[in-house]
Amino acid sequence: MKATLIDRLFAATYDRFIMSNLTPQTVLSIRHWTDTLFSFTCTRDPSFRFDNGQFTLVGLEVNNKPLVRAYSMASANYEENLEFLSIKVQDGPLTSRLQHLKIGDSVYISKKSTGTLVTHHLLPGSTLWLLSTGTGLAPFMSIIKDPEIYSHYERIVLTHTCRFIDELAYKEYITQSLPQNEHIGELIRDQLIYYPTVTREPFRNRGRITDLIQDGKLFEDTDLPPFSVERDRLMLCGSPHMLKDTRALLKAMGFNEGTHSQPGHYVVERAFVD
Repeated sequence: MKATLIDRLFAATYDRFIMSNLTPQTVLSIRHWTDTLFSFTCTRDPSFRFDNGQFTLVGLEVNNKPLVRAYSMASANYEENLEFLSIKVQDGPLTSRLQHLKIGDSVYISKKSTGTLVTHHLLPGSTLWLLSTGTGLAPFMSIIKDPEIYSHYERIVLTHTCRFIDELAYKEYITQSLPQNEHIGELIRDQLIYYPTVTREPFRNRGRITDLIQDGKLFEDTDLPPFSVERDRLMLCGSPHMLKDTRALLKAMGFNEGTHSQPGHYVVERAFVD
């Protein structure tokens, strides 16, 4: 069926609306972690503001139209530049193009940010668990670099589950560079626990995070007690399968999901879930 004139006018108006809410930024660096995973940094508009843990729209102009997708900032809100972590999908409308970015190329960044992975959606607690799979790590990279978060919790536990060891992006940065950071290094050393795990090859921590929660190995390895609604708060970001299973586990333990209007024991980023 051919598009009507009204359909075409609506599409053109929508495209102009999207473009008016984007700013062109310059790519500064690209890192290809694996053949399926990459990250890049770009300049940041001075007026762009976000809370650590939020996401924005990132895109390119394709055939004179904006092509955008939601991406969490892996950079902290006080950093001069923006950083994003992405998978490579060879036939993906956007990632098939983004993965070929070069330094000096232009990308479009939305003027607005949003997202549910923010601490004011959580009730007070003593331990904050950041449970991620794959590129779901990105918003938590933003959060663990936030000095304020360490004043709200006695400890922060970051888990990152991937298929293979080389997909554990930022592993050396988290374990080697951040603890030596002149501004937040002491907080990282004293309060952050990093727990990487893989599912498809031998590694010191192996298995799906939900299995490690259920069999108690996560708590044994981190020397922390099992989840408690009185003490523990959680943020979840990752695959639909992980989110579904983890939410079911938490519900069975009596945890309630937090929202903007009603803080709870855990929050989930839904923006990347079909």
